[in-house]
Amino acid sequence: MKKFSADIVFTVVSEPITNGVVVTDDEGKILQIDSRANHDPSSVDIRKGVIVPGFVNTHCHLELSHMKGKADTGTGLLPFLKTVVNFRDISMEEILDAIAKADQEMYDGGIVAVGDISNKLDTAGQKDKSKIRYYTFVEMFDFFQDSWTEKSFNDYKAVYDGQSTAHGNRKSCVPHSPYTVTPGLFQRIREVNEDEATISIHNQETAHEDAFFQNKTGDFLEFYKSFGFPIEHFQPTGKNSIYYALQYLNPKNRNLFVHNTMTPPVDIQAAQAWSDRIYWATCANANLYIENRMPFYKHFIDNNARLTIGTDSLTSNWQLSVLEEMKTIARFQSYVPFETMLRWATLNGAQALGFEADFGSIEIGKKPGLNLLNLGSDLKLTADTKVSRLI
Repeated sequence: MKKFSADIVFTVVSEPITNGVVVTDDEGKILQIDSRANHDPSSVDIRKGVIVPGFVNTHCHLELSHMKGKADTGTGLLPFLKTVVNFRDISMEEILDAIAKADQEMYDGGIVAVGDISNKLDTAGQKDKSKIRYYTFVEMFDFFQDSWTEKSFNDYKAVYDGQSTAHGNRKSCVPHSPYTVTPGLFQRIREVNEDEATISIHNQETAHEDAFFQNKTGDFLEFYKSFGFPIEHFQPTGKNSIYYALQYLNPKNRNLFVHNTMTPPVDIQAAQAWSDRIYWATCANANLYIENRMPFYKHFIDNNARLTIGTDSLTSNWQLSVLEEMKTIARFQSYVPFETMLRWATLNGAQALGFEADFGSIEIGKKPGLNLLNLGSDLKLTADTKVSRLI
């Protein structure tokens, strides 16, 4: 049995506990949540700062870890995508080494669960032995080419079949984005997944995405042309891209929209009216890295949206740290309270991945992990804020 105490304990599901104590067994299972006054101080590991649950990273591309520093910052999404697609010159040994190091980096940073995008099987072996629990999203796309749909589905279904299901890991087939998936491929993906699956989809990361769907203008025309993908048959919908996705997603799934940099309030409201199982993943540092912009979080807060936090990949970020994402949000949109961000980083993320029975909050019976943040009573995240993993 272990006892941990700090100036404040944030359970996420109840009021913060000043001088709280969290009692766990040797495996990290929460046995008791109490006040320090009820315990012999010599039996308690007492720290300065605040104790919070382990972090949940709802959007990562672990398999791209070898591309750290390979893509220029500030180019915009479409040039960034071209860099990722065209990068080739690296050995499998280096790829697997980068994956292992990135997995360890996330663990050391207090992350207990990850929603991870996979297009290949490169990460499956690491996930089998990782201390982190993974929900793997096997991403599919056919670039609006109906003739590609069946082959694309079959190729990626093979990738799905080989993904890790060790120690509670889960997996699902998912569409990459509205602008890369035909109605036929949406349907094939939907047929594979049970209603309790989480479905991740990239959403409204750039203004060009909505322009493409509204009236078939913007830089996506050149993007498709550069890869030799004919899109003469594509008919604009006259609406933002998210409405196309909502036509073909399953409202019974947990649907996780990722990035949402350009998502306006009316689109948030429409998605949440369509289903009560909507989650929104924000990747602040990646949005700054690629597009030099971030979502306006007030739109989401005002609409009671369930935000979660992702890191994206080391191709589009300087590190894989949920705390660093929180610090960036606090720096650029400081009106967001610490406790609100903490819920995004923990319980909302666990619920989005269907892992809330174990993770996301400090509650008796759970094994959420415990992190220590060196925060003062003002709860201000600064460049000097660090995370230490307690368990």
